Amino acid sequence: MSHSPSRGARRTVSGLATALLALAGPLAAPVVPTAAAAGNGEVGTVTYTAAEQAAALSHWTPARMKQVGRTVDLGATGPLSKPWTGKAVPSIGRLFFVNSRGQDTWCTASAVTSANRSVIMTAAHCARLGSSPVNTYSDIVFVPGYAKGKAPHGRYAVKATMTPRSWAEETVNDIAAMVVATPAGGKRLTDAVGAQKIAFGRPAGERVTAFGYPGTTPQRGEELLHCAGTSQRAPEGEQRVPCDLGGGASGGPWLAGFDSATGKGTVVSVNSHGEGNGGSPMYGPTLDKTARAVYDAAGRG
Repeated sequence: MSHSPSRGARRTVSGLATALLALAGPLAAPVVPTAAAAGNGEVGTVTYTAAEQAAALSHWTPARMKQVGRTVDLGATGPLSKPWTGKAVPSIGRLFFVNSRGQDTWCTASAVTSANRSVIMTAAHCARLGSSPVNTYSDIVFVPGYAKGKAPHGRYAVKATMTPRSWAEETVNDIAAMVVATPAGGKRLTDAVGAQKIAFGRPAGERVTAFGYPGTTPQRGEELLHCAGTSQRAPEGEQRVPCDLGGGASGGPWLAGFDSATGKGTVVSVNSHGEGNGGSPMYGPTLDKTARAVYDAAGRG
């Protein structure tokens, strides 16, 4: 088993993006949001109109959210990853979207502290294909605290995604920030569910707890799972941690200093890819200046 796949051959632990793309036929016409991509040279931004946000919420009905996990079986859960049975962590949720092949799928994301109180962090491959600037995803909805078909804190349509241009062009820096719209008559995201802190430039070597909604059996994305271990430095600006969360866990936070009594910690990376499909270890990007630029852009959104 190699320590890390090459950039061109990585198997991402996406919201089943890898598993489903491997089963699909030729690429369909790319799904391109109404607004063209924008950005500041380092960060690419894609925005979604109010009509597109409404369509996303209409698309992701409770029945559809449950159904998407029933169509995929990525093998047995564990042995390292286990269901989270502690205090609920509403700031972590399931991120549903339609990929560039027009397929329903999902990732994991977490609400973080931000000026606009509306930012979630996830993996870049949960927003768009790498090395393919036109292939962005659509109908993106964040469901904080998702559990067994229930959305206890509502559903939040994503109105903008921010990813490194290096991801769109070279499949480098697998980190994304997204801005969610405030529901009509509702609260801003972190006012409703709280927020995890986020830190940049933290070196490997600290104990982290990684969370996600993998499509492994028996949960198949319906429950929040976790792994815990000490992170280690890895090649290509990444870190790794002993964890076997499978597809669907991508974008889930690595929380340093996680306190199970409060459900809070500090995001220091996100699930990016594993050995094979969900094998241990799990790799995640070091949150460097590029990640900071992505986060800062979302906070202004």
